[in-house]
Amino acid sequence: MAESLVELVRVLRAALVSFQPEMCSGQDCAVLVEELAALEKVSAAARVRAAARAGECGAHRERGFTDVSDWMARATGSTAGSAKAALDTAAALESQPEAQTALEAGELSFAQARELVKAEAAVPGSTAGLLDVAKGQSLRTLKEQARDRRLRAIDPEELHALQHAAMHHRHWTTALGTVAYAGELPPEIGIPFINRLDAETDRLWLKAHQEANRQNAADQQDSADTASDDIGFGAGAAGAGAKAELRRSALAAQAFVRMIENAGGKGKANRADLVIVCDLRAYRRGHAHEGEPCHIVGGGPIPVSLAKELGRDAFLKAVLHDGTEMHTIAHFGRKVPAVLRTALDLGGPPDFNGNVCAAPGCDRRYHLQRDHIDPVANGGLTSYANNQPLCPPDHRIKTEHDRRAGLLRRKKRRGRDPAQASPSRDHSGPVPTSSDASGADLGTLPAGTSTFPELGTSPTDL
Repeated sequence: MAESLVELVRVLRAALVSFQPEMCSGQDCAVLVEELAALEKVSAAARVRAAARAGECGAHRERGFTDVSDWMARATGSTAGSAKAALDTAAALESQPEAQTALEAGELSFAQARELVKAEAAVPGSTAGLLDVAKGQSLRTLKEQARDRRLRAIDPEELHALQHAAMHHRHWTTALGTVAYAGELPPEIGIPFINRLDAETDRLWLKAHQEANRQNAADQQDSADTASDDIGFGAGAAGAGAKAELRRSALAAQAFVRMIENAGGKGKANRADLVIVCDLRAYRRGHAHEGEPCHIVGGGPIPVSLAKELGRDAFLKAVLHDGTEMHTIAHFGRKVPAVLRTALDLGGPPDFNGNVCAAPGCDRRYHLQRDHIDPVANGGLTSYANNQPLCPPDHRIKTEHDRRAGLLRRKKRRGRDPAQASPSRDHSGPVPTSSDASGADLGTLPAGTSTFPELGTSPTDL
């Protein structure tokens, strides 16, 4: 059997070497990509299984290698560390038959299998709940859910101590002479820092984008006025410069410098630096029981004592939910009120662990933009049910779709009942509401849950 399998592999390899994609249709190439991806995962699993057996028999020594990982690394063109990790993962999966079968069938990659192994080692029984995630969602989503399970398995006080023990910073000079830096911060320090940095980066991004649009408009006008070579060169150079300025990582570095020069300040902001979700019962008791959340949105679980400490100087909002659904205020106009903004930033119940792009197949969590499912220009309300987070590329696609559908033509407000105004997001639904001092209908979130948005700021900053 081994000889026939080797022959099949050689025949397939020859066919792939002679493959010419330009001779195939786009649809055929798309199908081939999907089939080759599955084949690649099956091949990787079979390769590691074969390497493990060869190691048991000592075949690697006959080829001049004392360690099977070194031999496998040479054969695959990888490192001995990655080869050893693959062998260890395959060995660990022997005690997880469902995951092992999925790997061998090409339903999992080794990267996904490693996440399952780590989660199972930290929290026995995790594989059963994560296997479907691994099969149907991205590696990033799997990593996030596996990490969340591992963190929640650690006592919050112990986790807090470990996070502070891991805090460090280092810097060095690169070959180009620039200064590079890296480090780790506990979430109650790191999350506000990142949120401030992102807010400043967004401001610089918007300013650069507006300047680039003005420059492009000026260049087009110049091109219409004259076709001289020097103006053509200048327009091209300006266009290249505009694109360079719009590189977000470069803008983030500028934002970082501005934050330092401004002593960590961020100017005027429209969202919280830090949002904590804490069950009211746990808050009153001083510690959380099973099923009672106490975590930083985007940062993982924390002790109730830390939530109280961080909430001491914060602007406090109490919100309620029924565990599965929630409604918030709905009104005409595009501006998002502070309480609705908090509800949207929390993400969906019952986890309340931040947002992810709502576009199917997209799992981006950063630089998300708020989209009105039913556009404001079409009479859509600014409500929880009519808002969804989208990454910039998916937001542009959605906007173009709305434009082609004729939904962006301004219409007269129709005065619909807010509760029936717009299609619901997947994680939205009904809950009780309350009112603030101005008479606005407040959004409601998880039953017995509190949020502590932003530290050391006034309510007007929210």
